[in-house]
Amino acid sequence: MIVMIVSIVFAVMFLVLAVIFLMGKGDMLIAGYNTASEEERKTIDIKRLRIVMAVLMVVTAVFCTIPPLLGNDKNSLLAAAGIFLAIIFVGIIIANTWTKKK
Repeated sequence: MIVMIVSIVFAVMFLVLAVIFLMGKGDMLIAGYNTASEEERKTIDIKRLRIVMAVLMVVTAVFCTIPPLLGNDKNSLLAAAGIFLAIIFVGIIIANTWTKKK
């Protein structure tokens, strides 16, 4: 029961972050963007980056709720972790390509 509550709390936190990004706020929460110089920031389309971050936050929120639902089935948990890592990897690639200004 505790695991389910903790998972839901984390999922809600990630959903709140997704809403913050979609509202156009929270740029200082994006790793790499907040430490970039002004010249580097000019090469990034921040609106697209916010969209990518919001989508990744929603995906993370969904995957936070999966382990308690699967229980102790190690094969299912391993498969879910692999899918999650693949989605995050694709998200990182998109964040570094699609968000660049042309």
